Amino acid sequence: MGHSQELSEFKRGTVIGCHLCNKSIHEISLLLNIPQSAVSGIITKWKQLGTTATQPRSERGQRMQKCTVRRSRQLSAESIAKDLQTLCGIQVNSSM
Repeated sequence: MGHSQELSEFKRGTVIGCHLCNKSIHEISLLLNIPQSAVSGIITKWKQLGTTATQPRSERGQRMQKCTVRRSRQLSAESIAKDLQTLCGIQVNSSM
């Protein structure tokens, strides 16, 4: 099963608005044609963080680093560190 696109800020706001009007997760799901799990996740995130905006993923740099090292075992540590700095904005110490 493929991944669907993330919901727009307007739809997430509509979910919170319906929640504040005491609609159930099932009712919101049917009304907006969104899966119940997505509705529940939006409400949970809003209660915990106070926002419905998407948060940055923290694993991206680590995965990029592993892929870069695996693909190019011939490269020096300095060149890999420079690549990560330019691509991801991550400061990496090449002398480990």
